[in-house]
Amino acid sequence: MTSDPARFIGDIPRHYDRGLGPVIFEAYAEETARRAAIWGPRNALEIAAGTGIVTRKLRDALPADARLTATDLNAPMLEIAREKFRPGEEVGFDVADALVLPFADNAFDAVICQFGLMFFPNKDAAHREAARVLKPHGRYLTSVWDAPRYNPFSRIGLEVVERFFPDDPPKFLKTPFSCPEIDPTKEALIGAGFTNIVISVLPRVHEIADVAAFATGLVFGSPLIDQIRARGEVVPEAVVEALVERLSEEFGAPARMPMQAILFEGSRR
Repeated sequence: MTSDPARFIGDIPRHYDRGLGPVIFEAYAEETARRAAIWGPRNALEIAAGTGIVTRKLRDALPADARLTATDLNAPMLEIAREKFRPGEEVGFDVADALVLPFADNAFDAVICQFGLMFFPNKDAAHREAARVLKPHGRYLTSVWDAPRYNPFSRIGLEVVERFFPDDPPKFLKTPFSCPEIDPTKEALIGAGFTNIVISVLPRVHEIADVAAFATGLVFGSPLIDQIRARGEVVPEAVVEALVERLSEEFGAPARMPMQAILFEGSRR
């Protein structure tokens, strides 16, 4: 079973990149790239690269002559990612399923996946594929969001959506926060053949420069927008307006929002 490739299409990738990227992804991308670069990989693979937020940070952090391949199941996401790079930079882009990677065994020194694991229907298979394409002693870095209580923007988003759709609320906003337990992921990594596992809980507080842009990203920058439109009862802009109000109430002005992620690092046997 694979993920649905039609999930991040149309205008979703642009809203994802502009509305969500600067607030919830970029700072973690810098940390992920910094850690990946410590090991000096010469050939690195990124899985679930999306719009290239981590890809850009990786390219800046890795040696200039290192090869970087960015993959995602959704071609429209990679179209946005390509815009972040100049001709001649050592970056390749491939549409690829994380559960069935189109690469040879032992092909990469490092595999990186930021905030993609939660969306994979078979997480054990994704870890096994990462191990398969890694060279012996190659490094695997994968991160997930911690529980909603540490990421209040998820709680607020769910509260607002449920207010508009009390009988049949869209459920997409639950998916990104579906892997907060550390032990299951750690055990899955061990089972896939990884050792020397390091687990880092990464809290941070981010100042939201444009609350309206962030709220727009939450609604229009994911398959949530399709779930709202499918119900046909509420215009999405009304949900955005309610989100702006709640986010401002919760985080003040200027809005300072806490977040928390969990980063797993391991070496292939």
